Amino acid sequence: MTSKKEVKSEKQSWKFPKDFWLANFMELCERAAYYGFFIVLTLYLTDIVGFNDKETGIVAGIFFAGLYFLPPFVGAISDKIGFKNGLILAFTLLTIGYFLLGVFHSKLLVILFLIIAMVGGSFIKPLITGTVAKTTNEDNRARGYALFYWVVNIGAFSGKTFVPFIRQGIGLEYVNFFSSAMSFLALLFAIFFFKQTNSSHESKSISDVTKSLKRIFTTPRLILLIIIVTGFWIIQHQLYATMPKYVIRLLGESAKPEWLANVNPAVVVLFVVLVTQLMKKRKAVTSMLVGMILMPFSALAMAGSQTLESITGDAVSILGWFSLHPLTVMMILGIGIQGLAECFISPRFLEYFSLQAPKGEEGLYLGFSHLHSFFSALSGFIMSGFLLDAYCPDPKTLPSGLTELQKASYYQDAHMIWYYFLAIGLIAAIALFVFKYVTERRDKKILSVN
Repeated sequence: MTSKKEVKSEKQSWKFPKDFWLANFMELCERAAYYGFFIVLTLYLTDIVGFNDKETGIVAGIFFAGLYFLPPFVGAISDKIGFKNGLILAFTLLTIGYFLLGVFHSKLLVILFLIIAMVGGSFIKPLITGTVAKTTNEDNRARGYALFYWVVNIGAFSGKTFVPFIRQGIGLEYVNFFSSAMSFLALLFAIFFFKQTNSSHESKSISDVTKSLKRIFTTPRLILLIIIVTGFWIIQHQLYATMPKYVIRLLGESAKPEWLANVNPAVVVLFVVLVTQLMKKRKAVTSMLVGMILMPFSALAMAGSQTLESITGDAVSILGWFSLHPLTVMMILGIGIQGLAECFISPRFLEYFSLQAPKGEEGLYLGFSHLHSFFSALSGFIMSGFLLDAYCPDPKTLPSGLTELQKASYYQDAHMIWYYFLAIGLIAAIALFVFKYVTERRDKKILSVN
């Protein structure tokens, strides 16, 4: 009898209700809009709006950090107005915010419209991740989050694929209209296809959310893990904070950093389900440790372009089919390692957090599970602005009348940027190893006492 139930559970573990797939479809649209916009955000803020590198790091960091801090609080508002109305409000704000960023480019107005887009994006996260939590169970939760992460990265990949044609074809500012159109598509889907569900859901107040946040900050295991995983995300955020400007300033305006960034979601889409399957019998922290150990190698690869260029010259033959610049080769390698590390870390981190949540508070806890992105965005983007200014400056800030050789001297140490993130990755990996050792030892003691 038990054997039959186990077989049945295994067969059903890949099946999910309709709400799960509806949530994933809307997430795909939103992620295509978001990543299409976000991959060029720092370029937009510097080249179109006129912020310098340091200012751009601060503005982009606050925008991105807000996207990950606000969700649980706006989620409480969604509880009051309903899931369907929450989605309609979210996609309306995103559609308007992105559109106006394409029309107006003065600094104050851009900050205002970024806030509108930030609030709209904040509504999406608790609604979607909360649905995933409620439509999965212990048998399929890890697979559910793996599939969710798979869909997220399909959206990320598709958005960044079209952006270079827009940026190089008609102008950087027009990328905002692409993101607005994708948000509008999701808005139409929310209005006409989504039906209000879970009417019996117990709503949460802002006070409830604040209490949950306090509980997380007073749970040493959770807050320590958030701080440690912040190290991973500081490096990961450099795909958007540092890499676009770094590549364009070293390789020229014809470079396509958006396509390089696409290596990350491509690797995740290809390997996240496989990695989750391979690691399903391992503890979540064990899987995360594997990913964390990989991250320093990612930063090391990105720093290695000058070494490779000294060996191969300015072109690396790829199986005799075509040639790539050494910087492009090492970026692809480093970003690919990041994507693989993400497969080990992100789905299992969400799983870990969902299991720590008291019953009925899965959505709230999952919203705060992104506190690592709040901390890493603030620190990572601000660091990026100062590091770019020091090692890979905006060409417009250089003295006029320089020869190409003189210009090149300003960028000879640009690769040093990645050594800072290599150090962060090493510290985070060591910290997670210690965390795993200490927590597992403590859990064994508790079990032996009981």
